[in-house]
Amino acid sequence: MFLRNEHGLDQGGGSSALSFSRALAPRRPQSFSDRLQDRFPDFDLTPDLGSRIGSAEWWRGLATCTGLCAVTLMLSPGIMRPIDTMTTAPLHGTDWEAARSQTLSPLALGSTTGTHMAPTRLVSPLANTPERPIIDVNALIGKGDDFESVLRRAGVGKGDADTAAQLVTNALGDDALKAGTRIALTLGRRADKSQPRPLEKLSFRARFDLALEVSRGEGGLSLTRTPIAIDHTPLRIQGVVGSSLYRSARAAGAPASAVAAYIKAIAAKVPMTQVDSDDTFDIIIQQQRAATGEVQLGQLLYAGLDHDGKDVRLLRWQDDGKDRWYSSKGIGKTTGMMMMPVQGRITSGFGMRMHPLLHVMRMHDGIDIAAPRGTPIHAATDGTIVFAGRASGYGNFVRLKYRDGYSTGYGHMRKIAVHAGERVKRGDVIGYVGSTGLSTGPHLHFELRKNGRPINPRSVSLSSTERLTGSDLRAFRAKLAQLMAVPVGASGKGDAADQDSDD
Repeated sequence: MFLRNEHGLDQGGGSSALSFSRALAPRRPQSFSDRLQDRFPDFDLTPDLGSRIGSAEWWRGLATCTGLCAVTLMLSPGIMRPIDTMTTAPLHGTDWEAARSQTLSPLALGSTTGTHMAPTRLVSPLANTPERPIIDVNALIGKGDDFESVLRRAGVGKGDADTAAQLVTNALGDDALKAGTRIALTLGRRADKSQPRPLEKLSFRARFDLALEVSRGEGGLSLTRTPIAIDHTPLRIQGVVGSSLYRSARAAGAPASAVAAYIKAIAAKVPMTQVDSDDTFDIIIQQQRAATGEVQLGQLLYAGLDHDGKDVRLLRWQDDGKDRWYSSKGIGKTTGMMMMPVQGRITSGFGMRMHPLLHVMRMHDGIDIAAPRGTPIHAATDGTIVFAGRASGYGNFVRLKYRDGYSTGYGHMRKIAVHAGERVKRGDVIGYVGSTGLSTGPHLHFELRKNGRPINPRSVSLSSTERLTGSDLRAFRAKLAQLMAVPVGASGKGDAADQDSDD
């Protein structure tokens, strides 16, 4: 249904309705091209020459293209004929130099692009290049360097370098600066270029707990010491072993050197093949935290492992100037277990026997072990070689002195591999099986003596267990209690568990 409004326009309902606020646009008159397109709807002035090849439309398009190309050639000035244009006059002298310094061209063609600006009326040449009033440089102490030579290398004059080196030496005493120490230097203005710059200030970290600064004042160079507060609370790390003890400890924050020391200490008590993935490790590492924020980790102090419900607790302790690991009860490593010096068959035991060559009854002070000629002979215990040489019926003979008056002897050697005064460890090669002296064939005569008296080697097992007693044990337990009081991940202030670096 349509309605007529007051303006005389028909308005329909639904989607064909016109808005009251819009007027109908007047119809645009058709152009010549529009009328031509209406009259000839299939006519295309520029047909596609790639399609309908050979058709009448295609031929007409080709003719149109050829005609346009011919018109273009007719209107062109010619291919080889140059076009006359106006050219800029060439530059000479200073104008050319100024233009060349500001243009972009290849350096290979002699360009000076960006290297300098050509002189102009606003630029006057300088007789000397002005220097900065002060310069800041850094110097690094290398291995074998002394402080004075480092300063001289950095440009400090001999007088200032001698004075600064003397001030630093007096402040540090016998402490030597470590290689890699970085020195910050400030050099001042000099009178002329033939003279070195005066030292205005230098500063560096002399030690982890000390910073030094040498500065110039009215009275010359003087030194200022700046002590740095250090917190010695150890770092405690705990975690589950998981698939790899090493990787788990490293992921928990333990340094590689501490993890290696931990595994070595624990392996002496529990074979690594028996450590389970659900075992718990406990590591305490020496730590120093400076008030300036730096952290320095030291050696491993404590190694613990909760293995199969049993705690392995080992504490590093210094005994006789050496670091050793002791259990929580003060028991150390068992050493000195006597081993068989050579693998072979025992052909003669300890005691009275008929001598195979002399054919008389006499005491046999050791045991004979048959082995092929040249078989290596190992030290049965740790000790010191007190004799190595020819000994009558024993042939080539070696005697090794052990602790508490014990000694072991090795006879009939083909060749001796040690010398008197040498210290050897259990398992070290000291010679080779032979048949020197009164011998019926290649074998080793092995004997054990206590204060010079022969003992049957097969009846005695030499062993020595390190054990702390008395005041050492009390001090050991006190230190262990201090470490056990350190919380996991401790890195803040605290003095209950402070540890000296020589512990």
